Amino acid sequence: MIKFENAVRAAMGVVMVLILAPSSAAEPAKKPTRPQIVAARSTAAPTTKQATAQKQAVADKKLHNLVLQVNTNEPAMMNLALNNATNVAQYYKGLGEKVSIEVVTFGPGLHMLRDDTSPVKARIEVLALSTPEISFKACGNTQENMRKAEGKDIPIIPQAQIVQSGVVRVMELQEKGWSYVKP
Repeated sequence: MIKFENAVRAAMGVVMVLILAPSSAAEPAKKPTRPQIVAARSTAAPTTKQATAQKQAVADKKLHNLVLQVNTNEPAMMNLALNNATNVAQYYKGLGEKVSIEVVTFGPGLHMLRDDTSPVKARIEVLALSTPEISFKACGNTQENMRKAEGKDIPIIPQAQIVQSGVVRVMELQEKGWSYVKP
């Protein structure tokens, strides 16, 4: 029964092609002239080597930039930011394109990069070694405010760099055309 249904579908497809085909399709094919052959060759698909070279040329020119903001002391949000950064890095690596990702922390989000309180410290250590496209920035203003409030130095993990202001860093990157995401 299935073979019969498939045969009926195929026959209907042929009938539809004949009905919808232009009348010129009924004419015998003409032998192409020399200029037509040359034109056909020039529009042919590039060889594998050419396609690879074209892809590389595009990849060399295209750089993607992403800034991720973390301003809450919630491990779920911190992990979401790390997941987003990892996924974006893997995506563009798979395409052979370059990407630069900055995770900028400020306010309560600074705990993400604090050496003494980070719930994601071990994950950042591994990520920093395996994915150099991802960098981490800690707000110096927040660090100083926490130092005053807690009465002690606020250590930052070695994988992070301190910027004067996390908010200003986000603004400056956006002004340079970076894409902004707040997980």
